[in-house]
Amino acid sequence: MITRRRFIQTMAATGTAAMAVPIHALSSRTQASTGYFGSHPFIDNHPDSVFIYRTLVDGDKNSAAKKQAGLEFTRAVIVPKTDGVPLTHLVPIKPNIRVNPTLVGAAKYATVSGDFVGTDVYFTEGVIEGLKELGLSANQIFLREVNGTATSFTLGYTEMSKRAGVELRFMGQSVGTISANDIIWTDTPENLFYRKMPHLWPINSKNSWLLNIAKMKTHGMCVTLCAKNLQGTLAIPYQLHCNGPTSTLGIQSAHLNSNFQTDIKANFDRHKADKVPRWDRPGSDWNCGLGMETWASRNTDNNAALAAKTGLHIIEAVYGRDGDFSRGPNPSGNDNNQNGDPLNYMMNYIIFGKNAYHVDIIGHWLAGHEPGNLGLFHLAKDRGLAKTFNPMNIPVYEWKAGGTAALIPLANFTRTPLKTYYLQRNYSGQTEPFWHLVNEPYTYPAESPLGVADKSEPRAFVLHQNHPNPFNPFTSIEYDLPRSGFTRLEVYNSNGQLVDVLVDGYQARGAHMAVWNSHTRSSGTYFYRFRFGDFTETKKMVLLK
Repeated sequence: MITRRRFIQTMAATGTAAMAVPIHALSSRTQASTGYFGSHPFIDNHPDSVFIYRTLVDGDKNSAAKKQAGLEFTRAVIVPKTDGVPLTHLVPIKPNIRVNPTLVGAAKYATVSGDFVGTDVYFTEGVIEGLKELGLSANQIFLREVNGTATSFTLGYTEMSKRAGVELRFMGQSVGTISANDIIWTDTPENLFYRKMPHLWPINSKNSWLLNIAKMKTHGMCVTLCAKNLQGTLAIPYQLHCNGPTSTLGIQSAHLNSNFQTDIKANFDRHKADKVPRWDRPGSDWNCGLGMETWASRNTDNNAALAAKTGLHIIEAVYGRDGDFSRGPNPSGNDNNQNGDPLNYMMNYIIFGKNAYHVDIIGHWLAGHEPGNLGLFHLAKDRGLAKTFNPMNIPVYEWKAGGTAALIPLANFTRTPLKTYYLQRNYSGQTEPFWHLVNEPYTYPAESPLGVADKSEPRAFVLHQNHPNPFNPFTSIEYDLPRSGFTRLEVYNSNGQLVDVLVDGYQARGAHMAVWNSHTRSSGTYFYRFRFGDFTETKKMVLLK
């Protein structure tokens, strides 16, 4: 296992030589390495948008299909770039690595659809293989987790990390015991709860690019997706966000906002006055309105600290899981049995984007919940970490394996209800099943959709220059539609012959992208023509093999 010190020494010795490593060519990776990588430029250009990639996995036990889904997803959205993240950077990956703690070795294994309740290990393996195709070596990729137990790793992740050659560590030692080389201290003077936070190395180091791969599943905080998954990037006991409103978590007083109770209570009173749903639940632990406000404060503190170093937030929703780890609302009609079974449900979605809270808002909606009912998203908007908590105001794109990104109404995607026990309404004369959806109607504040303020809602037809250019064999073509209608995007050779049609159909108003795969074409100059009604525009591009 490579140590942090040895890795730094190795990279210093090799210098920029590592940037010349070619991409290991499979069918989708044939461009020479540029020395840089990152999320696709279209994603970078639309940081407030959320993207949904459909997978074709036929069952939650099909390991080969899940790995292929992870590989194809990574090929489609994490790409070589002419600038961006240097190939010398470290790539920490934060999956959700958890098992049903009460099921280990138990006969109940056979009665539920799976004992592993976190990010699918085979999907994660596919992502890692896709990263290595870009030119990253295995010793630049790190899997990190602090929650659960070391046993969590034995069900798949240990063997997968050996196959992939990457470093996997359960970093379960507390601050004061854990090696100083294993944490990165982050100063957070403006935070609500923390003034200083210890992240697990290499997370939040200056030469890192974090991949946050959450699981579509429910828990005590409703649907616990990207924003909560990052809780496990902190060393013990700083990661113990799910504690009551007066708890200091046992951390150093110098690392706390000395006025955290007063500041958080002020936000809670404001949100309660604004009638944030369920914030009126009484209590003194984490499972009450003030407890959730405190949890949300710790959560947003951590997400704010990690924002600059997180490359992409991803929800693995090949299948979703209801309930709470080892218990759930199944079989059907078991909504008041606190010890029923959880189940997995095939969803075949990968939900991703640059903004963790926007991704999670869409994830909650797809899991059958109404995001406006969650105070977490209200606080995220208050703190500038989200621009809205209305899912209908977030631009949502369907991202296809070939590279096409089309703006699609959220209602076009299928919802799969996943029940939780989050803030059950069993107080003040109310009744609600223990396992329930948080989907009661919510009146969102009046606001314009996010796209109105950016090019997701353009006011004129624009055909952008392809990127990259010159290229081999893939290039992206972005275009803006000021209104919905039939769109056609064609490719011609230098003789004026039509060689490909990239888009031909009805599309919604907004920004769109198509990708041309030119692997069967020879080097030379090509032209792409955009047509929408009477509007036509043509641009030149160069294929250089």
